[in-house]
Amino acid sequence: MKIKYSELIDQTLYFPTEEFNVSENNLLFHDIPLMEVVEKFGTPLKVSYLPKISQNIQKAKSWFKEAFEKTGYKNNYTYCYCTKSSHFNFVIEEALRNDISIETSSAYDMDIVKSLYRKGKVDKNIEVICNGFKTDDYLAKISEMINSGFENITPILDNYRELDKLTESIDTTFDIGIRIASEEEPKFEFYTSRLGIGYKDIIPYYSQKIAEHPNARLKMLHFFINTGIKDTAYYWNELYKCLRVYARLKKIAPEVDSLNIGGGFPIKTSLNFDYDYQYMIEEIVSQIKKFCEEEGVEEPNIYTEFGSFTVGESGANLYKIISQKRQNDREKWNMIDSSFMTTLPDTWAISRHFIMLPLNRWDDTYERVFLGGLTCDSDDYYNSEQHTNAIYLPVFSDTKPLYIGFFHTGAYQETIGGYGGVHHCLMPQPRHILIQKDENGEFQYEIFREKQEPEDILKLLGYNQ
Repeated sequence: MKIKYSELIDQTLYFPTEEFNVSENNLLFHDIPLMEVVEKFGTPLKVSYLPKISQNIQKAKSWFKEAFEKTGYKNNYTYCYCTKSSHFNFVIEEALRNDISIETSSAYDMDIVKSLYRKGKVDKNIEVICNGFKTDDYLAKISEMINSGFENITPILDNYRELDKLTESIDTTFDIGIRIASEEEPKFEFYTSRLGIGYKDIIPYYSQKIAEHPNARLKMLHFFINTGIKDTAYYWNELYKCLRVYARLKKIAPEVDSLNIGGGFPIKTSLNFDYDYQYMIEEIVSQIKKFCEEEGVEEPNIYTEFGSFTVGESGANLYKIISQKRQNDREKWNMIDSSFMTTLPDTWAISRHFIMLPLNRWDDTYERVFLGGLTCDSDDYYNSEQHTNAIYLPVFSDTKPLYIGFFHTGAYQETIGGYGGVHHCLMPQPRHILIQKDENGEFQYEIFREKQEPEDILKLLGYNQ
């Protein structure tokens, strides 16, 4: 009878994987000895493994290169990093090592670009795609940067007002794009995305406001749907509608040369994850090329804005199981030394799954458990995992500490949870470390931010002025 946790994994999951392996009863993440990390830095702990960011960027670039060569696609591909998925400087600086552009979504992103410029991380040729609904502050910063010589900043019009405001404040020729307001899946409470301009309105708007504009040049059509890039009838139907607009626009606006298909590449949220990236890219490239050939227009440069795909798989959250509560004859609650609502808000906000594995004791027997956080909120728990909607972990013991990790948590969690702020039930922000590899392949550890102390939280609340 197979009763060890390691045997359970062997029976039910694809293991080991590219990211995960076990050595001497302990889990390795990209060969990082996680128990050594825990012994050195303690728990709860946030980990960012920076080489994974560059690895994923290079993977996507190679997939598009292969698709272009296979289909005979004649134009170019540009990888943009979607900054809102993680604004940390170590993320953006690592991403920029890979000859990419960046995509912004607020006025504060423009301050990040200026900071990178002052530090010498980028020059004024950096390509910036400015998305989102634009406040006056956002528009003013875009205009100021274009006027000061940042020639490759492209605001993507979200509504009609934005071009009027940009025209008032920019004193040179500038490029613009238009975001298509895609039609959402029927499960949404609304029919059309609140972002962008409707399919039927784009051609009339171009003819009336942009065609004869003295300074603005329309270069890009932007397309994105909330469900992401999936091999579904819904996705292909929306892409075809976008291509029809592009082809019609190209025939009257030859300066339009780029199609931005946005973000939406999924990341691994289970060890049974199955997604054929190369197939999807080849199919998208092939469909764009085929459609443009049929319409007699040149195929566009293709842009993507991958955020979670860029940074998500670089992150991990490590916890210690500090106690077990038995609420009845069947339910066992393993309590972590932190809060899911604080450190992994997507688990309760949108019922998001992450890869969860124990860090140690893989040769011990296992049991089914629920995982609870330390806040007094009934929603501060995690109860969904790859084992048929159940969580199995090595049996709890008062004398043999158990540590667990949640993996691929690098996107959105810190900003949604309010990094460094006041959290539910005053749960402190955990210590955050960065892991790099040196030229000899040795792991290098750096503390990015220490955990919050009680006095830090009290000061935020006005008690220690």
